[in-house]
Amino acid sequence: MRENLRSASKSAGLTQQALADKLGLTLRHYQKIEYADINGSFSVWDALEDLLGVHQRILRENSNSHPVLKESP
Repeated sequence: MRENLRSASKSAGLTQQALADKLGLTLRHYQKIEYADINGSFSVWDALEDLLGVHQRILRENSNSHPVLKESP
């Protein structure tokens, strides 16, 4: 799940249905994007960035996108 997308949506006070409506998508299609079952088009991510005020690079991150960096000794 894209936790950053979910968190930004909640902070903006927008439900999955509201975002789907604003994006012109079905609820199920939006849910597939949020749960990372599908990637979504560039135009969808551009619109999400505008709607939520968060850079899409951050919205797209999954919790396992970045390995934990080890500090050098």
